[in-house]
Amino acid sequence: MPDVIFNGPEGRLEGRYHHSTEANAPLALILHPHPQFGGTMNNKVVFNLFTNFKQRGFSVLRFNFRGVGRSQGDFDQGIGELSDAAAALDWMQTNNPNASSVWVAGFSFGAWIGMQLLMRRPEIEGFISAAPPANMYDFSFLAPCPSSGIIINGLKDAQVPYKDVLKLVEKLQAQKGITIHHTEIAKADHFFQETIPDLMEAVDDYLNMRLAPSPAE
Repeated sequence: MPDVIFNGPEGRLEGRYHHSTEANAPLALILHPHPQFGGTMNNKVVFNLFTNFKQRGFSVLRFNFRGVGRSQGDFDQGIGELSDAAAALDWMQTNNPNASSVWVAGFSFGAWIGMQLLMRRPEIEGFISAAPPANMYDFSFLAPCPSSGIIINGLKDAQVPYKDVLKLVEKLQAQKGITIHHTEIAKADHFFQETIPDLMEAVDDYLNMRLAPSPAE
């Protein structure tokens, strides 16, 4: 997959991009964990999410937030990182003007950024949030959440207690007009260190359901 460099709000951003061979292919943007705690676009969860969408025929981009790898700028407490994600989506849409749909997937800090991006970009029709840090960041901006998606967390997550994720899930599931799925992985910690196959099975099951052709097609 080619390395790409594109313009962000604070300078160049570094990414890895797969361009689908299918006409008008859907887009997926993958967002990595916290930059100050070792998060990069090469994180295993991010890489596996990228690969899953690639295998499904999506054009997919994962990239380093500002200050990570070759991306320019400095960490900005999530404000600038949200702008980076918006710039990344702009870049994808410029190169894929007739894309059939847009998805966003994020892990931990990236899940928080991804769900904020939903509020900015109504064209995003689905999301995957792995281990959203519901105890660390305010998710009240999801009022209402504009898109259906899935939240996946581990029951052995020492960083984000499952009760905090469950509270977020229940709040979103009470909203009308969207459907929020929720999968808990019994043996998973925050980083899914030994349970990435279980995580990806949950992602597969959800995407198989959401992307299945309708009976009329």
